[in-house]
Amino acid sequence: MISIDEYKSIVSGLLDELPEPFFQKLSGGVIVSEALVIPDYAQGNDLFTLGEYQFYSGIRQIVLFKGSFDRVYPDADAIEARELIRGILRHEFRHHLEFLGGIHNSASLEAQDERDKQSYLSSHGQH
Repeated sequence: MISIDEYKSIVSGLLDELPEPFFQKLSGGVIVSEALVIPDYAQGNDLFTLGEYQFYSGIRQIVLFKGSFDRVYPDADAIEARELIRGILRHEFRHHLEFLGGIHNSASLEAQDERDKQSYLSSHGQH
């Protein structure tokens, strides 16, 4: 398991790779939280939120949850963690960019996340 300092260092390095336009209107920046986050619709300890794009009170930010990352990927070394975190960041930045672009159709990541949620609930006997 990587330390919180290693996690933050990896995130910082990955953010440095992104072009400046990605950060447009991301007024709250990218935050690393040590929280373990379980979605309210989870049917047990089998689903965790690794990152989240948040928009509230005019603030847009991305939050990465190190506690959830540790639960899902407890054996990830720094090299594996870098690739996994890169995927989480790309996912959350896509939400941000789609939001800025007004993309809210069936091809959006938001729509895909909802389909994934419904699939999860269906596989657990919920609708």
